[in-house]
Amino acid sequence: MQPKSYLLSLLLVFLACGRLAAQDAEVVEEIPFGNMDQWIDRQIEESGIIGGDTKHVYAIGPTQTITNNEAYRNMGGSPWASSNVMARVAGVTKTNTSVFPEKRGNGYCARMDTRMESVKVLGLVNITVLAAGSVFLGEMHEPITSTKDPMRKLDTGIPFTKKPKAIRFDYKVKMADSPHRIRATGFSRIKDVEGRDFPEINLYLQKRWEDEDGNIYAKRIGTLVVRYDQTTPDWQNNVTYTILYGDITNHPDYNPDMMRLQVQERYAVNSKGKSVPIQEVGWGTADDVPTHLQLQFTSSHGGAYIGSPGNSFWVDNVRLVY
Repeated sequence: MQPKSYLLSLLLVFLACGRLAAQDAEVVEEIPFGNMDQWIDRQIEESGIIGGDTKHVYAIGPTQTITNNEAYRNMGGSPWASSNVMARVAGVTKTNTSVFPEKRGNGYCARMDTRMESVKVLGLVNITVLAAGSVFLGEMHEPITSTKDPMRKLDTGIPFTKKPKAIRFDYKVKMADSPHRIRATGFSRIKDVEGRDFPEINLYLQKRWEDEDGNIYAKRIGTLVVRYDQTTPDWQNNVTYTILYGDITNHPDYNPDMMRLQVQERYAVNSKGKSVPIQEVGWGTADDVPTHLQLQFTSSHGGAYIGSPGNSFWVDNVRLVY
């Protein structure tokens, strides 16, 4: 082979390898405020009839302190909401905090706890509920005025049209010792629920639309659900989970108990300003483009008011991988 021909062939090989490397190179994007280093400290004064204490109700957003009892809306471009809320029930202002900023290295992480929360005022109100710690993309409607229809208080998901191949984050888990769960809604007696309680991450990419009556429908485009069944000895860093696209019912990783359509009733605010159920009516295709991203980390997997006090789930550095 002539020297010039050899050099040309070598150059073509290098270019081909470069193109393959570029195709294989992953792009990692942090979800805004997903490093969990910035927190808003809402210092809310509870009603005097239950002690009048000032409670810290934390929100993920640009670092600041708020010292009033106003209802909270996401601030500073943060897409995150949580189970931390202010409630006004029968004129009594009460708070719940089950998500906390916790120091980690030079920054912070989010710690989610499953715990019992109660408020008792003789002759007025007597409520004990189980509160799981949860952070999610969306908004919470404050103030909470009752324990009925808890999911209706959430505006679940954010507008989103990308198709990441995976999610990556750091986590740590502490499992409660109980082999079963409890259900405590506030107004009925506390009941045992069969099965162990698991911290969970769930991610759904949806293609949503709204009809003329304001009903919201969706097809499931992307799916990821992971539950944790044991305490971790330390932080698990840069853990990456693949998102499954399209109809995954025949995929070997499909779990109908965790990934089926309409796993839980979720709500969103329609164009008329009303909170309505998101009705998942079918699977999309792998080629469909989503309109919304739902993402939740929670210390208890069973839905509102169900779990095992003592579960804790730590999360940090939440990123999407392309």
